[in-house]
Amino acid sequence: MIICKSADEIKQMGKAAEIVVEVLLKIESLLKPGIATEYLDTVAEGIIYKRNAVPAFKGYKGRISKNPFPSSICVSVNQEVVHGIPSKKKLKDGDLVSVDVGVQLNGFFGDAARSFLIGEVSEDVYRLWAATKEALDISITRCGIGKRLSDISNSIQKRAKKDGFEVVRDFVGHGIGKNMHEDPQILNYGPPGRGPVLKKGMVLAIEPMLNMGKSAVKVLEDGWTVVTRDQEVSCHFEDMVAITDQGPLVLTRQ
Repeated sequence: MIICKSADEIKQMGKAAEIVVEVLLKIESLLKPGIATEYLDTVAEGIIYKRNAVPAFKGYKGRISKNPFPSSICVSVNQEVVHGIPSKKKLKDGDLVSVDVGVQLNGFFGDAARSFLIGEVSEDVYRLWAATKEALDISITRCGIGKRLSDISNSIQKRAKKDGFEVVRDFVGHGIGKNMHEDPQILNYGPPGRGPVLKKGMVLAIEPMLNMGKSAVKVLEDGWTVVTRDQEVSCHFEDMVAITDQGPLVLTRQ
């Protein structure tokens, strides 16, 4: 069941989203070759608790892993698609790193992801990063009352194909509210004009995941980290978007 939120509930979700944005901006300011991903997690957790919120990911039990997620944020590097566990691993020049942040504040969730380029990256990596970012931007323009859910999905796939990239099919976007993952699931592929009609009050976490190689992915033995099967680079962006009378309201952007 898709839950439509009231204006007040969307306002509350916006407060959670503000903390997510604050964390992402702080992490962006710290990123450089030589920094350990576990340090980014420590900084993020400190900000979240200081704002009287709770890290949404820490302790989360997913549909695949039997073990709760051990960290406050996900940090996925190069061939890691999503759900990367922060560690002592240090970033290096040429890396593409995706950071996913989720918080719970006063009973509502905020969730967003950004990908960042470390130092000098290859032309292909830059093209992947730019295509994924643009795929998200384009998909947000499809978030209007009366449009269909698959209009969002199709726009992401079309942008990926334009530059010869593939979308991840095994992991998807989602509704969000009093639960981090709610209906509907938002595929990153498919024909337009299908699925539920978008209505006022829906809040969607749209998250294109584009691969430089093929779409196939697998989960590592840690039960969380998703990587490309062909070990090619992947990129991930995510925003929370509310459907309103005035058009799409992106809660996770300043």
